[in-house]
Amino acid sequence: MSVAVTADIVGSRALSDRGGAQQRLEAAVARVESDFALAERPLRPTVGDELQGVYPTLAAASAGVLLLRLALPDGVECRFGMGVGSLDDVPSVTVGTISEGPAWWAARAAIDTVHAKQSRSLPGVRTWAAAADGHDAAALEAVRLANSGFVARDQLVTAMTERGRRITYSRCIGDTQRAIAEVEGITQSAVSQALAASGGAVLVDAVRTLLAA
Repeated sequence: MSVAVTADIVGSRALSDRGGAQQRLEAAVARVESDFALAERPLRPTVGDELQGVYPTLAAASAGVLLLRLALPDGVECRFGMGVGSLDDVPSVTVGTISEGPAWWAARAAIDTVHAKQSRSLPGVRTWAAAADGHDAAALEAVRLANSGFVARDQLVTAMTERGRRITYSRCIGDTQRAIAEVEGITQSAVSQALAASGGAVLVDAVRTLLAA
């Protein structure tokens, strides 16, 4: 089963520089794909403020989305819906093939859930997963476990500063604290303290765990 991912930009209609935000978002997507290459079909703009991509597993999609959230600069945020299920390629005269199927429908349902949770008691949530109809108990359990983790990690990332996300991402790609300190113009001790205070060290471990799955 594949994992379809739909993303949209939070508050896109209110952005003062919509074009600049799109460029920064696409640059962050390209950076994550260059550093990790997790997607079968990398996230690409579709229509309006949406992007779509396909990952081979729920673990790969989870890692990819977390890394992208860390790579995004201040002023650009996305919501992510993951759909676990089958995909079909429908022949098209004009574009070759069109991807559709239960995984995409589940991804749309998942992102609708993110919208609902944000407007109620969980304003910091940005990620949710859903399994397509007909999945077995094991798949449904995996989705439930993933969602419990998404709620917790999203709260951490949403509360982080841009520097905190940047430092965390740098650790995810293997940069040492000393190297990060030189780039940021701070001490190694400050890097260590930032990772501990922001929860970045937890997220680095989460990424490593997902990549090893």
